[in-house]
Amino acid sequence: MLLSLFLIDLSGPKDWIHPLRCCSMSRSQNEEFQQWWNKQRNRDHDGGDDEAFLTVEIRTPAVDPTDKDRIRTRTLRQLSRLYLLRLKQLASSSVWIASSFLHLLRTANRRIANDNPPSSTSSARLYRLIKAFLVLVVLLLCFELAAYFKGWHFTPPSVASAEAAVEVAYAWWLEIRASYLAPPLQSLTNVCIVLFLIQSVDRLVLVLGCFWIKLRRIKPVAAMEYPAKPVGEGIRLEDYPMVLVQIPMCNEKEVYQQSIGAVCMLDWPKERMLIQILDDSSELDVQVLIKAEVQKWQQRGVRIVYRHRLIRTGYKAGNLKAAMNCEYVKDYEFVAIFDADFQPPAEFLKKTVPHFKGREDLALVQTRWAFVNKDENLLTRLQNINLSFHFEVEQQVNGVFINFFGFNGTAGVWRIKALEDCGGWLERTTVEDMDIAVRAHLCGWKFIYLNDVKCLCELPESYEAYKKQQYRWHSGPMQLFRLCFMDILRSKVSVGKKANMIFLFFLLRKLILPFYSFTLFCVILPLTMFFPEANLPSWVVCYIPGIMSILNIIPAPRSFPFIVPYLLFENTMSVTKFGAMISGLFKFGSSYEWVVTKKLGRSSEADLIAYAESGSLVESTNIQRSSSDSGLTELSKLGAAKKAGKTKRNRLYRTEIALAFILLAASVRSLLSAQGIHFYFLLFQGLTFVIVGLDLIGEQVSYGRKKGFDDDDLSLLWS
Repeated sequence: MLLSLFLIDLSGPKDWIHPLRCCSMSRSQNEEFQQWWNKQRNRDHDGGDDEAFLTVEIRTPAVDPTDKDRIRTRTLRQLSRLYLLRLKQLASSSVWIASSFLHLLRTANRRIANDNPPSSTSSARLYRLIKAFLVLVVLLLCFELAAYFKGWHFTPPSVASAEAAVEVAYAWWLEIRASYLAPPLQSLTNVCIVLFLIQSVDRLVLVLGCFWIKLRRIKPVAAMEYPAKPVGEGIRLEDYPMVLVQIPMCNEKEVYQQSIGAVCMLDWPKERMLIQILDDSSELDVQVLIKAEVQKWQQRGVRIVYRHRLIRTGYKAGNLKAAMNCEYVKDYEFVAIFDADFQPPAEFLKKTVPHFKGREDLALVQTRWAFVNKDENLLTRLQNINLSFHFEVEQQVNGVFINFFGFNGTAGVWRIKALEDCGGWLERTTVEDMDIAVRAHLCGWKFIYLNDVKCLCELPESYEAYKKQQYRWHSGPMQLFRLCFMDILRSKVSVGKKANMIFLFFLLRKLILPFYSFTLFCVILPLTMFFPEANLPSWVVCYIPGIMSILNIIPAPRSFPFIVPYLLFENTMSVTKFGAMISGLFKFGSSYEWVVTKKLGRSSEADLIAYAESGSLVESTNIQRSSSDSGLTELSKLGAAKKAGKTKRNRLYRTEIALAFILLAASVRSLLSAQGIHFYFLLFQGLTFVIVGLDLIGEQVSYGRKKGFDDDDLSLLWS
């Protein structure tokens, strides 16, 4: 290839290249320049050896034909290797997907074979209703499929023009559906949409209140502060009030050492603190272990006592009530309460008790929970989102603006005088903590919440434990609302506080939320697919719930990747919360069941390191992890004998499975009518119900051994 570059000789006349003179050229001068340029160009083409021009010749080397074949062969070999690598990756991915699918099928088959009926009467009643609803949905889907394949969705038949019996039946169905069934369904839909919007506004107001608190840096300020250094000699004991510390527990051998060890390491004068271990355990080996742990700390000089009730009535409320009836309680001013899985920091009392000084109307100081196993599996991650919002937003906003919120049952300090003033612990509900908080508020007492004081605790890792916990948490408030409604109306608090307690605290957040969530997304949404005359807008199905989920995740920003599973799982839990709400509202027997949430005694290394750096767990880790020496040999033999006969397995939840089929059938109907957003929502929500119904979301039990099965032999499907 030959490339010629022409360079203008700059040794000739230069007047024509000056920019200013070029601009001032006349028309004749432009013509002269054009003629000169044409001559120069012709000279270049005619005589190529003028010295005023330079010709540069560039030649590319000739390529040997054999080299071309070699290069082509090498390229083909490289492409073949690349394609083989991609094919290998695709094959391995396919094998993994197939093996995972087969594993899920085997798991589903095993859990279907080991199915247990619902334990409570209310659960069985709800399951029967949902099963009848499933039969109706399947019949409607078959009817609609037959009409679709006959083309009736293009030209719906009328009663007058119908000929065949099936066509007449479908025409009558269309008329009845449009005239009699769709209008009441649309009315119910509109009611649920209004409730949904009200609850969304309430959630938005709470978030804005939290932003305002962060912006203005509002936080409770104590009238005094204790020195950060550990309590030692030379202190004035009268500056430290008498504090009673209570740890109620029941058959919780996995966590008793951690909680007792953490409480015994509280930085408070020993003469001014007494620890009560309130053991309601029914298992003899657990009682012996806890007694031995208490004796160990007594030998180290800690004022700690062990109490065990022979008649265990009233569950946790009865346990606390019996402990407060002790004669020596009158010598104490405050009581701190911790559940068996809680590990308060050493400076807990130093950060909470000072807030009572100078505030005689203050009854409760509540602190925040921190979770040692929040990243253990998908279930604990989703719980962390909910509880982070509860503490960071709900409790903090209510504590700052109205000085009232529900007591969380643990990690709080009460003024004993306030407990006595409102009647003490009552055994009438399964939410004794909320009960006493409501009664104290009606008596005029105030609460404060400390968001910067955190107590380590444990989240339930299995869906069964979490489901039972949520059932108790949502049935108890409805029991309490029935019992204290008239007391609220007759109380001497202001009208605003009465309205807040009735409409916001109970109705909106405890009754309306589970009602509309279950009704809207598990009943109305599937029905609107079979009753297209009733419309449920896309913004109700997808957009507003997505925005609300984002608001919920703001207090736990690391959980943003789980926003979609969180939204779907919350809708799945609505069936449990709805059933619990109905059970508590109508006094079903299951609403009075108090089930201890199972714990595993886990510890988060990151949380422990953070607390150690802040000085809260200095020199205490070994103490918390130490074992009681008394009677361990005999108890280990007893435990091994009991463990050999114990079988633990995941369950099948039939109510969730039935709802899964309802939603999947509705997704097929929405696909026929080309409703994109509704189809995808119903599909993924139905699959979520399948996953939850097969108990695949939390702790997974290994089925490798049938005899001598170890309860700690667990595998996590989703981590």
